[in-house]
Amino acid sequence: MAGKVKWVTDIEKSVLINNFEKRGWVQVTESEDWNFYWMSVQTIRNVFSVETGYRLSDDQIVNHFPNHYELTRKDLMVKNIKRYRKELEKEGSPLAEKDENGKYLYLDFVPVTYMLPADYNLFVEEFRKNPSSTWIMKPCGKAQGKGIFLINRLSQIKKWSRDSKTSSFVSQSTKEAYVISLYINNPLLIGGRKFDLRLYVLVSTYRPLRCYMYKLGFCRFCTVKYTPSTSELDNMFVHLTNVAIQKHGEDYNHIHGGKWTVSNLRLYLESTRGREVTSKLFDEIHWIIVQSLKAVAPVMNNDKHCFECYGYDIIIDDKLKPWLIEVNASPSLTSSTANDRILKYNLINDTLNIAVPNGEIPDCKWNKSPPREVLGHYEILYDEELAQGDGAERELRSRPGQTPGPKGGRSRDTGRTVLTTWK
Repeated sequence: MAGKVKWVTDIEKSVLINNFEKRGWVQVTESEDWNFYWMSVQTIRNVFSVETGYRLSDDQIVNHFPNHYELTRKDLMVKNIKRYRKELEKEGSPLAEKDENGKYLYLDFVPVTYMLPADYNLFVEEFRKNPSSTWIMKPCGKAQGKGIFLINRLSQIKKWSRDSKTSSFVSQSTKEAYVISLYINNPLLIGGRKFDLRLYVLVSTYRPLRCYMYKLGFCRFCTVKYTPSTSELDNMFVHLTNVAIQKHGEDYNHIHGGKWTVSNLRLYLESTRGREVTSKLFDEIHWIIVQSLKAVAPVMNNDKHCFECYGYDIIIDDKLKPWLIEVNASPSLTSSTANDRILKYNLINDTLNIAVPNGEIPDCKWNKSPPREVLGHYEILYDEELAQGDGAERELRSRPGQTPGPKGGRSRDTGRTVLTTWK
């Protein structure tokens, strides 16, 4: 196709601009004809809004889905996952199986969460069942650890409510909505420190679902050793792994930035816990990412002009169970170290190779299924069309002792064969 891709961005980051320039693409302004717009979540709102939005043509693509917030707002993600579980339960799906305590065997991957102010009474009921538990409060629409605090007494919530200048929870606007989640107080520690995983997942289409996992994710470590002691609940250097917070700690290391690659984590776990349990852990991480995407797929506006690269945040507990904490629509492209810059440059490079095949002017009628050789550091995580075409969604596996979780196969307890829904 003749002509060069014309690009616009409202995010002035060198890892983006260097990638556009390397391809010989031409920078234009927003008011000119453009083919590729890497935009902030604020701008995407305007592009697709009823009042100010405009019709995109077949040669234009953007880097967010119109209502990505169904996955990337903390409250909506939880709401959609809860709805997804209920639907699977209604269908009698083996995935929605519960244990004798009413806990999901395979879909229990988000910490118990309530919306405040809406679910305040439900939360109080849950809190009283286990009054020694710690909970973490987060504003629904903020990132980088802003506005987060931990509580272990109901009086702290009441104080927060008063400090929010409201006499009751009812009058709060949705802007001030918070989620409160059971705090994972038994995180897996390495060198005595808490860490989380940042994994990059690219979605090219939701219906059918096609998503890719970036192999070069990383762990973010706290700078201060972890303690579950209630006296340290206010010390965010102990509890929050966000670089935006940790970089202000006196023990922050500017060379490695408190980061480890996922492959280093894997090697460490294989040598300390064994290869089999490590493989199972990573299978489970991939499984919960796919399930979270399946949960939002029915409500996502699957616009053909869109793709999206999400930053998934996962915490692993000391039993090697992974928990989905949140999903970011605009994972940071700021580089805190030299390795970080290389990783993020490659991430954008590989993302563009999938989203804009051959670096040519986009065509939205394209089926969005690139050949494997252009995937770079991405690997296909799930392809719904392939899965259905292969009959993998219906295929029965009979390897003993398997769960219908990450690999499909037999139910853990009964040994009966169930449907697999994996790859």
